[in-house]
Parts: sequence; structure tokens; C-alpha cells
Amino acid sequence: MTRSLQSEYCYQQIHIDAARNATDDFNLFHDSKKWSRIHENPFGMPIVLGFQLEALIEYLVTLLRRNAGEDSLIRDHNLLYSNYQFTFADVVRPGESLHVDIKKTANRINEAGQLANRVVLRKADGLVLLGFQRESTLPLCMPGMDLAAIGDLGAAEDRSWVAAGQYFMKRKFLNTGNGKNFLAGSLVDQHCYFDELENRVQFPAMFPVSLLSCALLEKARQEDYPFEANPVVYTSHFISVDRKLQENLKSNDCLYLLVGHAEEVPAGSGLGRKGFNQQLFRCFGLLPGNRILFRAEVQMAPLHEILSEPQA
Repeated sequence: MTRSLQSEYCYQQIHIDAARNATDDFNLFHDSKKWSRIHENPFGMPIVLGFQLEALIEYLVTLLRRNAGEDSLIRDHNLLYSNYQFTFADVVRPGESLHVDIKKTANRINEAGQLANRVVLRKADGLVLLGFQRESTLPLCMPGMDLAAIGDLGAAEDRSWVAAGQYFMKRKFLNTGNGKNFLAGSLVDQHCYFDELENRVQFPAMFPVSLLSCALLEKARQEDYPFEANPVVYTSHFISVDRKLQENLKSNDCLYLLVGHAEEVPAGSGLGRKGFNQQLFRCFGLLPGNRILFRAEVQMAPLHEILSEPQA
């Protein structure tokens, strides 16, 4: 029987800097010099990137399943997609002790074609993140989306609108050095994914997805969004990654990041059913040939809305 995995971690500012530099994230919430520019910032210091926490989760789930011999189940049953569904309840500051609890694997292959692990992240004063990592035969996030006919993204200008203005496009190139630094910043043992002496170069699923932060920020900057005056934070992530495409990623591979227009999510609906209005961004990571590496539904909310929510 697979046992749950529990462990303690603590991020410092150097870890935040490593992760944000590796992903070109220029969000003021993570900047040791500029976090105080954010209007009425309640956190009092920089905070850890959401994608850092998710990379740590991916790594710990990988270890749990590997130690339990469950990798063969994923291969034998063609569970071709990794799915991450997380709701954020609080932030993590440098120096705060973080307790990570990965529950034992639930084998639902016969009923639903899935393996699943429940994930809980806590710190001393309460819940930080709650959700699941699931492996499935089909993507759970936006399963019906097909972007094969979106056009030649290679011919499009970087940071431009494509598909008749449906998506903002940011072009990035994968780099093993950035992948390693992102893992180090996420408190992940990089040798699990990268070791040239053992001929192992395996980009973790969460690294290319983490580049969405840069694309979202570039889009906001192009639209002159007043981030300092009206900052927004992640409230939930729902992500599906094509495992086959992920396993074959190489350094210098081109990745096209697509970010759709904001969609309003009324209070009481959406992932996590928050008691305040949110915005949903439908995002994709495409490889040449318009192959979908990942698809993601990213929900955000203005900080002032979150702070004004009545406490239970």
C-alpha cells in the first residue's frame, strides 16, 4: 500500500530569485526591492511563486509513486496526461516553515482511467494550498480544445495577438540552465530531472507551464494594467500536460505561450467557489506544429477583493 508523504520545507529570498529569474517573472509580489510598491500590500515582504510550490508538489508526487512502483501503472494504462488542480488559500513568505502532505495514491484506473493524489500545503497559521495531481488518459482541462488550425505561430511577431485577436502570444525557448535553476529555487533535487553524466535531460511538467507567468505579465503590461494600484493574485490553477510531448522536450525547443482574454467568474462559482469575483484566463503552451504541450485555466482576483472577503 502506498503511504502518504509528509515533509517540511522553508523557502528563502534566494530561492524566490532563482525561480523568478529562470522564468522571467517580473511580478512585484516576488521582488525584494519593489514589493512595497504594491498598494496596501498586506504580506510585508516578497512571497513565493505559486509555480514554485506546484513544482515541489510535482516532484514529491513523482517520488511517492516511484517508491511505490506505480510508474508502471502510468505506462501500462496509457495515462498520457498529468493534471494539476490547485486552489490557493494563502501565501508563503521567506523563512516560513511549510508542511507538505501528499496523500497515498488513489487507483481509479478501472472506474475513471485515473491515478490521483490529494495534496495539502500548510504553514503554522493555516492552509496554503489544496488540490490534486491526477494522471489520466485524456486531458481533464479543456479536453475538447484543438488548436491545430490556429495558424503559423512561427511567423507571428512575439508579444502579438494571434488567431484573429483571440490570444496574446509570447514566444519562449526552453533552456536546461533555466530548468535547473527553477528546480533549485523550488527546493527540488535537480538530479531527478537533469544529469548530463547520466544522459538524463527531462524537463519537469511545471517548468514550461511556469513560463505562463511571464506571458500573463507581458499581456498586462501591453494593456497598461495598473498593477501597482490594483494588484491581482492567483486563486486557482487547473492544468493538463501532455506527458509524451513533455518527455521529449529538449533545450532550445520553441514554446508558444497563448493567453486568452479575461473571462468574468462571478462570486460563488469557478474552481474553489470563492466568495468574490474572479477572472479566468484560458492559456496554452504550443510546440511547433501547433501541438498542445499544456492547457491551463488560470483564475485570479484583485487583492482588495480577497482582503475584503468576510472571514468564516
